[in-house]
Amino acid sequence: MPKIKSLSALQIFDSRGTPTVQVFLETTSGKISGACVPSGASKGKNEAFELRDGGKDFFGKGVSKAISNVEGEIFGALVGKNIFDQKEIDETLINLDGTENKSRLGANAILGVSIANLKAAAQEKNLEVFEYLNPAEKIIPTPFINMINGGAHADNNCGVQEFMIIPKGFKTFSKAIRASAEIFFQLKNILKNKNLSTNVGDEGGFAPELNSNEEAIELLLFAIEKSGYKPGEEVFLGLDVAANELEKNGNISLLKKNSCTISKKDLIEKYEEWVKKYPIISLEDPLPESDWEDWQALTKKLKNIQIVGDDIFVTQTKKLQKGIENNSANSILIKPNQVGTITETLDAISLAKKNNFKTIISHRSGDTEDAFIADFAVGTSAMQIKTGSLSRSERVAKYNRLLHIEKILGEKVHYIDY
Repeated sequence: MPKIKSLSALQIFDSRGTPTVQVFLETTSGKISGACVPSGASKGKNEAFELRDGGKDFFGKGVSKAISNVEGEIFGALVGKNIFDQKEIDETLINLDGTENKSRLGANAILGVSIANLKAAAQEKNLEVFEYLNPAEKIIPTPFINMINGGAHADNNCGVQEFMIIPKGFKTFSKAIRASAEIFFQLKNILKNKNLSTNVGDEGGFAPELNSNEEAIELLLFAIEKSGYKPGEEVFLGLDVAANELEKNGNISLLKKNSCTISKKDLIEKYEEWVKKYPIISLEDPLPESDWEDWQALTKKLKNIQIVGDDIFVTQTKKLQKGIENNSANSILIKPNQVGTITETLDAISLAKKNNFKTIISHRSGDTEDAFIADFAVGTSAMQIKTGSLSRSERVAKYNRLLHIEKILGEKVHYIDY
């Protein structure tokens, strides 16, 4: 039975040039697996804790402490353990840390080890990670493609953090991603013709200076139509508002360079107007994470679209259970580094599915070339995946991996059209 022989870690850089952790795990049979840990900019206050060094180096963002923990305490606790017992390994990590939010050893250290172990187990079975997780069901998720960046991900006026297209009206993933690429480059041409910036934000979407969030939506619709696709039939829209970042004294400012704010009640009415006017089928973090009653009201009012909880749930079963009981949201964004281990992430997915919540596997704005979440999305039969735009290699790597998985599976695969 293969066991953990050694653990090592390396300080590498994420897509923002910020240090992060890469973990390497060697088994007693000689197989070596690796995992890179991403980092977010827009974070929920209850996310698992990223351990940083502080001090002057890298403006305090170094991760040498997390690396020392991987190679020291964590290795000491896990050496000789059966790699096929993911739950025991993750529980050992949780108990070893001993804190509510993994702040002693660092969730970035713990998650790197947890993912590396999962990859090692798949290697030992000569399986792809998605096959190891789920050998029966073969589903390629619908991608949520980030086209225009705002909020904390770009230095422009748009308060909404992500304006996404959702290519759900296609029979295969490859056709859906082709349409998305064509729309992306059509949007670039439109921006150029309007003398607007085609620079991109953290997640690869364009970050032009616009007068309103509605202007961004209209640009997307124009790009879809000019590319020869039908908004509301083949391609739909999704917004990640990231409302935590927009709250000012209990109200919301939808434009970053404007002091005007609106109440939560008016904001809900604004969303209702947008959904009626535009083919928006998904709203992520439309309200701040602490406003459970407002989430409930919005979910009840917009019952025919997807209301996605990210910061409000942070991939944690306790938070999700509260949302289920309160009818706050009907979908959950899944980010493994919000909770810190594969087992806890799988528990959140299981709870969501049992309660008819849709699951969207997600990247982070500070990501790496590691395409693990593509396999994880297929392996957990997630209906959707959110991994940025069709630029920047750390985003495109996930789409390329999904194309590869689609080819591996051939006729066995089923593309989920939302």
